[in-house]
Amino acid sequence: MYAIIATGGKQYRVAVGEDVFVEKLELEAGQSVELAVLAISDENGLHLQDQLQNSKVVASVVKQGKNKKIYVMRYTPKKRSKRKQGHRQPYTRLHIESITL
Repeated sequence: MYAIIATGGKQYRVAVGEDVFVEKLELEAGQSVELAVLAISDENGLHLQDQLQNSKVVASVVKQGKNKKIYVMRYTPKKRSKRKQGHRQPYTRLHIESITL
């Protein structure tokens, strides 16, 4: 059984017991959250959002963190100008506890 959830403007395919990295949520480690369900697949087939009234995916927050740093380099030829900028994207690591249909 797996579910398609939406959070942070992205969609993820999750199953019970998996850890998933999503865009940062304003929660602390140990808290639980219910996520928006778009579809659930089980042995009877795929159930879409309009067929799912009381379905939910419950996940608990494992930790908050930041990804590896990426560097963006801008260079203008013939002007001798260059600019280096770094960015670390924050994330939330979720552990999927249950999927209810």
